[in-house]
Amino acid sequence: MSENKWTRAAILQDIKEQNVQFIRLMFTDIMGKIKNVEIPVSQIEKALDGNMTFDGSSIDGFVRIEESDMYLVPDYDSWLVYNWKEGSGNVASLICDVETANRQPFSGDPRTNLQRVLEKMQTLGFKSFNLGPEPEFYLFKNDENGNPTMELNDKGGYFDLAPIDSAENTRRDIVLELEDLGFEIEASHHECGPGQHEIDWKYSDALTACDNIQIFKLIVRSVAHRHNMHASFMPKPVYGLAGSGMHFNLSLFTEDGNAFYDPEGKDGLSQNAYYFIGGLMKYAAAYTAIVNPTVNSYKRLVSGYEAPVYIAWSGQNRSPLIRIPAARGNSTRIEVRSVDPSANPYLALASLLTAGLKGIEEKITPPAEVRENIYEMDQEKRTLKGIYQLPAILKEAVDALKTSPEIMESLGEHIASNFIREKTLEYEDYLKNVSQWELDRYFETY
Repeated sequence: MSENKWTRAAILQDIKEQNVQFIRLMFTDIMGKIKNVEIPVSQIEKALDGNMTFDGSSIDGFVRIEESDMYLVPDYDSWLVYNWKEGSGNVASLICDVETANRQPFSGDPRTNLQRVLEKMQTLGFKSFNLGPEPEFYLFKNDENGNPTMELNDKGGYFDLAPIDSAENTRRDIVLELEDLGFEIEASHHECGPGQHEIDWKYSDALTACDNIQIFKLIVRSVAHRHNMHASFMPKPVYGLAGSGMHFNLSLFTEDGNAFYDPEGKDGLSQNAYYFIGGLMKYAAAYTAIVNPTVNSYKRLVSGYEAPVYIAWSGQNRSPLIRIPAARGNSTRIEVRSVDPSANPYLALASLLTAGLKGIEEKITPPAEVRENIYEMDQEKRTLKGIYQLPAILKEAVDALKTSPEIMESLGEHIASNFIREKTLEYEDYLKNVSQWELDRYFETY
């Protein structure tokens, strides 16, 4: 969002100028859900001091009831004022890090964990890590009571315009509200599926980019609701239609510039870029549970659509896991195409950065680029080329995560253990469920 560096004095002045009456102190739980404590403006001094507490035992995966008191420490640079009204004033927000009762960084806070991984990156001689996300979502109509239905809001397709794309005004309002908050929107368009949309904005540093993803989801849902629609970031909400992804465009920088660019290198890529790709490929199975964290995620990762199924890379081909966009110089980047919008962005980025840095540390040379359409290859040809499949179900992905100490470490012990426990319960619950598909197929037959 804005590149302005907010200070305590500037925030207090902005509160007066914009008549802010309520402030949301926001943080993200392990599963990626945005949580918040809303305070009246009278408590802003206490909040800016980092002295607002909440009950951490009420948040899944945080702490036990006997260690429940936790502190919210705001990042001043995340200050935002929305065009929402509560009573006679406006609403603002601050994104917070979480501290324990003894004022130590909480290892179960996904944002704090990402900062830990970024600090390790800097010890390896890199200055910064940037992310440009490409989130997709579906818009469904609400019923007369404001409850979501499964009725899509249009019959449009890729890049279609109104009147086929009846959500054009909704998407435009989303863009305008995001721009008011400082997002530099680069593109917005209808995606492949009816009712499916994508909005892209300019890359930023890793921490800010993840904050932006959370704010983006909040704005999309809020604006959609005002238009009597429901915005879903579910990876595969409708059978037979394209799933929703959130491709991550990654770039790594040193003091000298983009660490992935070398004008003398093959295809303009540096040796570190190739090693980073090698790390992403070596640890792909292990981080899949993090970037595709729901049972539903694996309904998207199937052949027949653009979502990747196979662990491979290419400069142009869109069927592999990793693609290298054509831009070079400071815009040189690596696109990871498996990530979906149900992922916790802080955890997803921590695991991808760790995998790439391991590639650099271990000098992992990736296999040859795959220029052919992998979906059209038979199994024998894929095996000869060393192309393996991503985990096909959540259980496979969680099992792969558990066997990788490197990716487990990217989460830290607290987050890793709680994440695995929650995802194991989720998958076991799914196995016990009797779906409509089973009833339609078997109920009258047997």
